[in-house]
Amino acid sequence: MIDVEHLSKTYGSTTAINDVTFQAEPGEILGLLGPNGAGKTTTMRILSGYLPASHGTARVAGYEVHESPMAVRQRIGYLPETPPLYTDMTVENYLNFVARIKGVAAGDRPTKITSAIERCNLQEKRKVIIRKLSKGFRQRVGIAQAIVHDPPAIILDEPTVGLDPRQIIEVRNLIKNLAGQTTVILSTHILPEVSMTCDRVAIINKGRVVSSGTPDDLMLQLSGGMRYELEVEGDRSYITEQLQRVADLKELYWLAADELPEQRHRLRVSTETNADFGKQLAAALVSEHVGLYEMRKVGASLEDVFLQLTTEETAVEAASTVETDAMAEPIQTDSTQAGETE
Repeated sequence: MIDVEHLSKTYGSTTAINDVTFQAEPGEILGLLGPNGAGKTTTMRILSGYLPASHGTARVAGYEVHESPMAVRQRIGYLPETPPLYTDMTVENYLNFVARIKGVAAGDRPTKITSAIERCNLQEKRKVIIRKLSKGFRQRVGIAQAIVHDPPAIILDEPTVGLDPRQIIEVRNLIKNLAGQTTVILSTHILPEVSMTCDRVAIINKGRVVSSGTPDDLMLQLSGGMRYELEVEGDRSYITEQLQRVADLKELYWLAADELPEQRHRLRVSTETNADFGKQLAAALVSEHVGLYEMRKVGASLEDVFLQLTTEETAVEAASTVETDAMAEPIQTDSTQAGETE
């Protein structure tokens, strides 16, 4: 549905985006995730036909944005970060005005307007002047104007910025309801926005796409192996000895557990591969009469992925790890003694 290839935009000597490439499939929600100034808004303005690209191509529903701008605009709905509202108009009159501009036939306008109002839960605000609406309802009106002509693709720039928690949840649910029949691209620098709303993610940093995939795929890619956290009972040396028998074991860390009874410990283990070793891990402990109270799979969070991919200095990432495991005591296995580190 949306195909971006090697897209670049420069302003004089300043490069806003550089060689950006990604695709959005029909019916999916794609999130452009990146820090402020990463190039998300520039990319969306090019896709909407608001800005020309310096290099590269962008296609929407088969139409190239530069070559067929009007055909593209007929097939997209665009919500910039600040909704383009005429606040002295009622919701219904404003949507009628937008529908006329977007070329909706006069006979189809009442049906299209009613559909947009219902999809955005604006029925009770239909006759209300827009300036009297809360920011959350204004954001819904902004989304309604983007979908009033029933486009196959919608582009949303920071759709929940400045909203309170309840309004954010409402807008998220609205966006998820748009998926399936409509392709949605949304930009955000808010991590929960991606994990709770998007099917796939393209992470942008300093004008480049540094990684893309589903949130789960990105987290697995960063973790570089399977991890488990355990709560066990017994002698530390004996437990370590039993765990070192587990194949592909990479590292073992004793974690802070001051609240636990004596001889109860909390630890984290990981392997070199992404193969699930949970059954083997549990068997190695239980068969040797080690008390196993808790065992859960853990992985890198989306926040870990975001920080690693958008932070140049590894010292920042290292400082984050130290803070997270400040009370952890590393225990080397045979593999770590050979020079491997996590």
